[in-house]
Amino acid sequence: MLTINNTRKNSLIHSPGGEALRLLVNGSCDAGVNNTVAQATFNEKKWVWVEDKKAGYVAGYITRDMGEEVEVRFNDHSTRIININETDKMNPPKFDKVEDMADLTFLNEASVIHNLRLRYLSNLIYTYSGLFLVAVNPYQNFPIYTDEIIRYYKNGRHHEMPPHIYAIADSAYNEMLQERQNQSILITGESGAGKTENTKRVIQYIAAIAGDSSNTKILGKLELQILQTNPILEAFGNALTIRNNNSSRFGKFIRIEFNSSGQIVGANIERYLFEKSRVTYQTSEERNFHIFYQLIRGASPQIKSKLLLNGSLNDYRFTKNSLKDIEGVNDSIEYQALVDAMNVVGISEDEQIDLFRVIAAVLHLGNIEIASSRNDQAQIYETSASENVCNLLSIPVSDFIKGLLNPQVKAGREWVTQARTKEQVLYSIEALAKSLYERSFFALVDRINKAIYRPNNKSQFIGVLDIAGFEIFKVNSFEQFCINYTNEKLQQFFNHHMFVLEQEEYKLEGIEWKFIDFGLDLQPTIDLIEKANPIGILSCLDEECVMPKATDKTFVEKLHSLWKDKSSKYQVPRFQEGFILQHYAAKVEYKTSGWLDKNKDPLNENITKLLARSSNQYISSLFSDYLGDITDNDKKNRVKRGVFRTVGRHHKDQLHSLMQQLYSTHPHFVRCIVPNEEKCPGKIDVPLVLDQLRCNGVLEGIRICRAGFPNRLSFDEFRRRYEILTSGIIPKGFINSRDAAEKLLDAFKLDNSQYRIGTSKIFFRSGVLAELEEIRDTKLFQLFADFQAHCRGWLSRKAHIKRNERLRAALVIQRNIRAINALKANPWWKLFLKVRPTLNCTKVEELKRQLRLKDERIRELEEKLLQESKTRKKLETLNSKLEIEKTNLENLLQNEHSLVINKEEILKQTLQREIDLEDEVKGLNDELNELEGKFEQLSKSKKLLENQMKENGFLNNNNSQTPFLAQQDLKNNNHKEIIKVEHSNIGFVNQIHILLNQIHLLINQVHILLNQIRIYI
Repeated sequence: MLTINNTRKNSLIHSPGGEALRLLVNGSCDAGVNNTVAQATFNEKKWVWVEDKKAGYVAGYITRDMGEEVEVRFNDHSTRIININETDKMNPPKFDKVEDMADLTFLNEASVIHNLRLRYLSNLIYTYSGLFLVAVNPYQNFPIYTDEIIRYYKNGRHHEMPPHIYAIADSAYNEMLQERQNQSILITGESGAGKTENTKRVIQYIAAIAGDSSNTKILGKLELQILQTNPILEAFGNALTIRNNNSSRFGKFIRIEFNSSGQIVGANIERYLFEKSRVTYQTSEERNFHIFYQLIRGASPQIKSKLLLNGSLNDYRFTKNSLKDIEGVNDSIEYQALVDAMNVVGISEDEQIDLFRVIAAVLHLGNIEIASSRNDQAQIYETSASENVCNLLSIPVSDFIKGLLNPQVKAGREWVTQARTKEQVLYSIEALAKSLYERSFFALVDRINKAIYRPNNKSQFIGVLDIAGFEIFKVNSFEQFCINYTNEKLQQFFNHHMFVLEQEEYKLEGIEWKFIDFGLDLQPTIDLIEKANPIGILSCLDEECVMPKATDKTFVEKLHSLWKDKSSKYQVPRFQEGFILQHYAAKVEYKTSGWLDKNKDPLNENITKLLARSSNQYISSLFSDYLGDITDNDKKNRVKRGVFRTVGRHHKDQLHSLMQQLYSTHPHFVRCIVPNEEKCPGKIDVPLVLDQLRCNGVLEGIRICRAGFPNRLSFDEFRRRYEILTSGIIPKGFINSRDAAEKLLDAFKLDNSQYRIGTSKIFFRSGVLAELEEIRDTKLFQLFADFQAHCRGWLSRKAHIKRNERLRAALVIQRNIRAINALKANPWWKLFLKVRPTLNCTKVEELKRQLRLKDERIRELEEKLLQESKTRKKLETLNSKLEIEKTNLENLLQNEHSLVINKEEILKQTLQREIDLEDEVKGLNDELNELEGKFEQLSKSKKLLENQMKENGFLNNNNSQTPFLAQQDLKNNNHKEIIKVEHSNIGFVNQIHILLNQIHLLINQVHILLNQIRIYI
């Protein structure tokens, strides 16, 4: 969102454990708060970023606009004229150190690296970038992985906590429990970026929050075993590199499985891309795998005697040229930690000896000395190293030496003994050492899985993928090709997942959007690598591996004939033997020297058969695939299997299986960054970090964001923030927030393609909100400038009036002083001053005057005291009345509150009563009309009778309203009829009056009810 809530961070700092949490939020508490000075400075100029080869990007401001070109002035006071398209817009200071870089209004490389740099220099190593968590290696220890931090992230809400690897792990764990869907956490980055450390922190957090108190003994042991797999894998699979003291030289996918209650029930480890070449070669600044140094320095004399290790690290060819020590690491202590970890996992002492046996055999293999005879054939004159190897591997020495120097090969139908040169034998020894170590490592991983894996069809899992990121070196070989191929697939997976989520939100908000699958952008490169028809790079490599006279050169020539000028992703280099491939991160030039051998991974089959028949069960199990008699059929089948199971094919199948698992999960992404190559804390190399952001796909994710609508605001927040720009557009009174937002957008006259209106939010293209923010800042600047001008004017006028009053007072004082000075110079005044003290009358008058003044002062004080006493009494009385009134008001308020609770029901009953009364009034009006009709008929009958009586002379003409009997001889029937009519007339009149009274009463009740309705409303 546009604004940042920092309240939660301040509360965390002052809570228990806040000292550790302060490192997570240090400096970021001010990230969303306007620094007045910085904001004012920023608003005065139009700031931009300009690309620089050394610094990455440098900040400057535009001093002159010349159309397509602009003049930019930099902080070092230099100026440069550049094209406007070569600049990137800068975010306002309010966005400095923002926790999620997707919230930046200007999403560009310069803004991303600037935000990362500010946070890293403030010891904030974790930052969100949309779906990514970017982790920058601090090269120092921070207390941000303690038990207190774990508790905070366990009990906190994800959106309220600072960025952290624990937040990603907690989110994956909770989503697994709530949505019942498998989760995955993909941790990638270059060597030294901190992948292994973050992987350990994920496992540490999950093991800490997923414990089961009901069965602590069993599950506690399992969780401890899972945690203790790290020291074992690090000892056998990690090494010192130029960038990292503990670099993982293989990729791994750790599946932690849970039951329906969220408790750990097992785990499984899958390994990828093991760097076995390190066994035989390291630079002088690097080391072999840790286990070689730990075993020689930490093992007991009895174990070393059993393994025939009686020398130091300098006595073995595979370790003597490497760097021996790591700063701050004791190999003897690490060896003991390794043994303890293997004991916890359940690896027995005999199994440990078997693992160490392979390490010792590899060391002795490197010490086998090969000489050349006169005819250039290889010879072994000193056999002590060979004997040590054969003793450890439990194979015959003579057969081993013969298999090295004169192996048997099949030539047609005959077996022929072949003489090898020194170089061929050395290559064969190194290949054997690498294969031996690799197979032992794979067996170790399988043994760990056997200890911690509990198959359960009803379980769910969280998978943690720790794998090398995209790599570009000066010389890129087959290993880099496989790593980059893997990252191409992972980036495709991320692109697809990211825009699927965006698409779901657009659909939820009802936004019209044409679906774009950005994963398809990478498909041409992936097809070029793995497709079988037309033949891709891997298929072409496998095909060349079975050709009898194929070489690296024929492989490249075949690739050029297949793909040159046929794919935009494939190019031919000018000079070197190889090809150029366009990946999502950059173009990479691959050198194909040695690709066929690396893909076939050839071994001396004479030696592998010896190892397969070794009397040591562990050694023979490592090469069981080479077990069998030397028959034509067996040989043919075995060779066929070996050919089609090349390294490239094996990696492709593994990657396919991995991607299937990942597509079945809900992923979370972590990108680890190397800040500098000197391993120096607090230093960030901007070009190096930018290169990693491209390779890690962070900038690719930003590109996808920019294609959609990355910035979004709710209707209420949009109105609250930008209503100031269009005063008078929104009418007074209540208006729906959506309608208000639409009116504001119409007033801004934005292009319809720059925004979309959803059901609860407005979505904007990248940069639109930044322009609105700039206009808003300008408007606020003008408003505050006008306000400041009015304030300064008022203060200036007030100060001017005060100065004039002081001037007039000074003139009066000067005039009086001059008069006094003139009087003092008068001789008569001097005489008066001398005579006056001697006069008694003056003293008496002075005393009277003083007494009079004191009396007046006493009277004033008495009157004041009396007045204050009266005022105090009045105030006390008033206070008492107010307290009573307050109590009455509180009671009244309580009663009114009770009435308000039932107001809807009362209102409903009142409305119903009104309707009933109106119906009753209507019925009475109808009855009244009927009675009035009858009354009129009776009146007419009465008048007719009276006229008849007048004609007969029975009535007196002077009184027509009252009947009189005219004569004594009136007939009885006429007299009765007149009386009857008169009585009926009187009865009807009374009924009419009664009905009128009822009508008036009902009308009064209706008015009362209407007043009550108005009161309640």
